[in-house]
Amino acid sequence: MSQTGATEGQELDQAWVENFGTRWQAAWNSHEQDRLLELMTDDIVYDDSAWPTTMHGHGEVRAFLDYTWRAFPDLRFLFTDGPYIVPGQPKAAFYWKGFGTHTGPLDPPGLAPTGRAIEFEGADFHEYRDGRVSGLRIVFDMMDVSRQLGMLPKPGSAAEKAGATAQRLAMKVRERLS
Repeated sequence: MSQTGATEGQELDQAWVENFGTRWQAAWNSHEQDRLLELMTDDIVYDDSAWPTTMHGHGEVRAFLDYTWRAFPDLRFLFTDGPYIVPGQPKAAFYWKGFGTHTGPLDPPGLAPTGRAIEFEGADFHEYRDGRVSGLRIVFDMMDVSRQLGMLPKPGSAAEKAGATAQRLAMKVRERLS
């Protein structure tokens, strides 16, 4: 086993993945693009719940990081569990909590700064090649974050009930028209 991780069919080294996770979290929290991008392969495939499309390569990831850190300049993450290593594959997962304050524009979708703090939980799913992340999937509850930002009504609120009523009415109208 090399000190840089595993290739397909090999076991990842627990200590290596733990060390990588520490560096990954520190790079995210530094808000230094190059520091984070150096932990990814040039051809990274990056899928994040916060972005409308899967990103490919450093250029697309760099644009996403600009968007994210502009909207949440104090965004930070704390690993809460893991890593969980997939036996026989160069894959691992980490659970985390994220924290930030929405003080910059959020575009897309074009949301003005709200000044609201958010706290959310999610998971990173990493695939490694040559000691760096080559595939990444980041998953978290966007509806919860949207509610915290005021984009969606709180569960059980009058606004949520009104929205559900409007949706049911729209479906009845659509059904009658077809």
